[in-house]
Amino acid sequence: MTRVCLVGSEDVDLRAELVSRETAREALATYDLRERYENSLTVETISLGSAVALLNDLNWYLVRFADDALVLEPSVSETEWLSRTLAEAVRDGEVPPEETDRYLKVYGLTAEGELVEPMFVARREDGGIPGYDIRDVEDTVVVRVAESEFGG
Repeated sequence: MTRVCLVGSEDVDLRAELVSRETAREALATYDLRERYENSLTVETISLGSAVALLNDLNWYLVRFADDALVLEPSVSETEWLSRTLAEAVRDGEVPPEETDRYLKVYGLTAEGELVEPMFVARREDGGIPGYDIRDVEDTVVVRVAESEFGG
């Protein structure tokens, strides 16, 4: 199963905003809505294509209420998310799955489950991710991003 995780903007209750809007509510009606991280909404889809289609359906709301849209595609990585842009590029055959791991955005994950300040990484160290050094966190969440998204 491919997962989609929408990360809400700081001043927005993402779930409340999405379920209060008829079009978004209808787009999400067939999914089991979960909160993987604080102020996020995670759903499972059947494929990378359906994940990208869902994000396209929700685009109007994502622009207004979300800071990030992530896709976890097991055929690419079991543990590292793809940015929406990179997920679309993989789906469209523009980027081979094996070439998605160069540019990374690494979020800190607090004990409360909040994703905090991303750190951008352009090079893995000995096959791993450099340590998150922006602040003390419990864990990290790695997001593979397209070169065009790198650093901002």
